[in-house]
Amino acid sequence: MKKNVFLICLLSLSLLLSTAFGEALPVSGQTVTMPRTTYEKFQEEAFVLEMMDLIQNEFVDDVSRKDLMEAATAGMLESLEDPYTFFYEPEQFAQMWEDDEGAYGGLGILINTNYKTDKSTVIRIFTGSPAEQAGVQRGDIIYKVEDLLVNASNINDAVSIMRGEPGTDVHVIFLRDGEEVPLTMTRAIVNQTRVEWTMIDGDIGYICVYEFAGDCSEKFRAAMEELKAKNARGYILDLRDNPGGWTQDAEIMADVFLDGGLIYTVQYRDGTREESKAKSGCLDVPLVILVNENSASSSEILSGALQDRIGAVIVGVKTFGKGIIQGVVPIGQEGAGMQLTVAQYFTPNGHAVHGIGITPDVVVELPEEHDGLYNFADLKDPQLKKAVDIMQEKLAGAGK
Repeated sequence: MKKNVFLICLLSLSLLLSTAFGEALPVSGQTVTMPRTTYEKFQEEAFVLEMMDLIQNEFVDDVSRKDLMEAATAGMLESLEDPYTFFYEPEQFAQMWEDDEGAYGGLGILINTNYKTDKSTVIRIFTGSPAEQAGVQRGDIIYKVEDLLVNASNINDAVSIMRGEPGTDVHVIFLRDGEEVPLTMTRAIVNQTRVEWTMIDGDIGYICVYEFAGDCSEKFRAAMEELKAKNARGYILDLRDNPGGWTQDAEIMADVFLDGGLIYTVQYRDGTREESKAKSGCLDVPLVILVNENSASSSEILSGALQDRIGAVIVGVKTFGKGIIQGVVPIGQEGAGMQLTVAQYFTPNGHAVHGIGITPDVVVELPEEHDGLYNFADLKDPQLKKAVDIMQEKLAGAGK
C-alpha cells in the first residue's frame, strides 16, 4: 500500500566531502574539497565533535561514542518539547513497519497513549491473542514492562520489549482500578483486524475503524460493498478510541462520501498551504459518526471533513485534539528512523483542531458507573444506541 510518508534523502559526510569546487579540507592525511556552504556548516558544528573527543579522552569513566551520539540525539529531540517527534532505533523502526502490515510477534493489544495524562491504556485486545488468554482487559493501564516503568515518552521502548520471538515470555504489570495486575504472557504471532462491520436494526450499516494503518482502507471498501449489498440505507461510522494513523487512509474513506471538494488543509511552518481534495462521485447516504476523547489525528481529519462538508452527525464527546501531522522518515545508515511534526491541519471550514478537538453535534456521555468498555455492536452502549436512534429518524424522514 502506498503510504503518505515523507521521504528525506540524507547525504552522508563522505558524499559531501567528495563534491568538487569548494574549500579544501584534510581528511586522514588526504585533501578533499567541499562546497563553501558545506565547509562553513561543518565549521559551525565542529565544536560538538570536539566535545565528544574531549569526553572520550578525558572523562573519568569510559564512554562509548555511540552512547554519546544517542544522548546528543535524545537531547535535540527533547529540546523541541513535542511528544509526537521521536527517534526510532533500527529495531523499533522495523517493528513499526511490521506492525503496519498487520502481523507481528507480540501480545495482541492496541494501546492509546495520552500525552496529557502520561498514561498508556489498552483500548483493544485481539481475539485469540496472548493478552486475551491471560485476562488483560480493555481499560487496563500499562504500568511496567519487565524493568521499564512506562510513561508516554518511553512507550515505544515498552512496545519493543513486548514484541519479540513467538514462544518467549514477557512480564507486564497493569493497573486496574488502581491495583497492580502482574501477568506473564507468552508472545505469539498476532494478526490485527483494523475494521469490523455488521448490519444493525435491519437497514443500518455499522462500521468500526480501530486505526488508520495497514489494510484499513481496503477493508473499509470491502465493508461498504458488503453492507451495500445487504441493502444498508444509512451508515454509522465508529471512530471511538481510534488514535489515528496514515492521513492517506482518512482521505480514501472521506472520498467515499464526498463528491469532490476539500477534505482538509495542511499548513507548514513557512505559511505554505496544501489542500487535500476528494475525487468526483460519492455515495449519497445518511451518515452518523461516533467519536470520543480518544479519537485523534486522522480520526479527526475524517470526522471534521464529513461534519463540515455533508452534515454528518457527530455523536459522543469532544475528540482528543491532535491537529498536527507527522512525517516518518528513514535516517542514518543502520535502519533507524524518525517521526517529526511538520504541519498543522484545518477542517474544510477552516477550523483548527490542535488542542481543541472536534465538537459533537449530539453530546452523549457514558454513565459514570460504567467503564465504557462495551462489546462490538452492543446496543446497550448508550452512544451507539443514540447513533442508531438518530439514523432511524433520518431514514424515517427519507421514507421507506
